[in-house]
Amino acid sequence: MRAVAASARAAPIRVALADDHRLVRAGLCALLAAEPDLEVVGTASDGMEAVRMARELRPDVLVTDISMPGLNGVEAIRRIHAEEPGVRTLCLSMHDTSRMVLAALDAGASGYVLKEGPGEELGQAIRKVMANQVYLSAELVGVVVGEMRQRQQRPAEKPAEALTPRERELVQLLSEGYSTAEVAQRLHVSVKTVGTHREHVMLKLGVHSVAEVTRYALREGLTSLDTPCGEAQRRRTPGAR
Repeated sequence: MRAVAASARAAPIRVALADDHRLVRAGLCALLAAEPDLEVVGTASDGMEAVRMARELRPDVLVTDISMPGLNGVEAIRRIHAEEPGVRTLCLSMHDTSRMVLAALDAGASGYVLKEGPGEELGQAIRKVMANQVYLSAELVGVVVGEMRQRQQRPAEKPAEALTPRERELVQLLSEGYSTAEVAQRLHVSVKTVGTHREHVMLKLGVHSVAEVTRYALREGLTSLDTPCGEAQRRRTPGAR
């Protein structure tokens, strides 16, 4: 009888983690290791790694931060949702603004947990998401409902969805301070192609400078003020373009 019960026991939920802080990743791994029904199968330090990890490991649930350099969590979720719809995604973030939460949910996330919440909440959220339910930290429910009610009352804005995935990636890199040449290197395209994309983006958004693009990126949750700048930003001279 015990052998039958053991064989019928459900396999642990396979979880992957994405966060650009090593200590946070280590802490999350330790936290989830204490849960017998959860198994961490991989970790990533940025959005691009998270997308590759989802593609290669196909975890049951991917837990990702929002603010990550190069490719943020929202864009990573958008790509994973399109490429690997069987991988459920859950945001774990310090950001509690309604715009950021709705951006993640609109991209395909199944839940959003605040980092300041109790430790056991993450495990609860993973189980809810695995059961095809949407999970929000209690502090976010009222905020999200209020924002959804106001969406149709706001003056029309050009939404992030008006941009292509490549254009959204370009916006994030420009807002993080990468030069045209550096963006071209990261996206594996020519400098001329980056310039063309930038012109199209500015035309779509109705803006005329990188500063305005950066404000748009912050407003739409494509980047945040606490996103670490890359080596490219730290090496740049005042006259670099």
